[in-house]
Amino acid sequence: MANSKIIIVEGPQGVGKTTITDFIRHSIPYTNLYRLSGTADTSISGKEKSKVMYEDLLDYMKKLENKSINLLFDRTFFTEEVYCRLGFKEYTFTDIYENLLEKLANLDFDIYYIVLYLSDEKEFEKRLNREGKAKVKYTSFNKESSIKQQNEYLKLAEEIKEKYKNINVITIDNTKDLESVESKLKELLKWKE
Repeated sequence: MANSKIIIVEGPQGVGKTTITDFIRHSIPYTNLYRLSGTADTSISGKEKSKVMYEDLLDYMKKLENKSINLLFDRTFFTEEVYCRLGFKEYTFTDIYENLLEKLANLDFDIYYIVLYLSDEKEFEKRLNREGKAKVKYTSFNKESSIKQQNEYLKLAEEIKEKYKNINVITIDNTKDLESVESKLKELLKWKE
């Protein structure tokens, strides 16, 4: 396996992706952080936009193989698949998603797919009521929506774990105190201080 890492952090709204990706970014040297928002186009034309965007992203990753740099993503095409499975968009994405996942799995990186979740679902209410949160057109920030997303992300993680042995699938309960989550991440991502 390569020495460089691709780390993809996914999970529902309000689960703490920003906090965790910031921690990883500042803890592992030579790590670039990318925050992706996908496309807000929920119509069938959004499918083509997403396809092109994520194919270009994987081409970019391919160009960075063996360059001694780590790539950290706060959301990628996994979110597109989850949102489509939940009916937030007018199209299915699974055919494109499966091709993208296959390309990802064949990159020469140590690949980590991290799904954050909250075992205490009441915690979503607290986190989603934070001030200044963005409004997203195709889904609302609410507890029920986040719980549905969480369940779908966890299903996706199991599917990936079963099919792709070279992708390190990690699920982390982010309800716990930040220090214990950070400690677990250090251990699982095998980085040294």
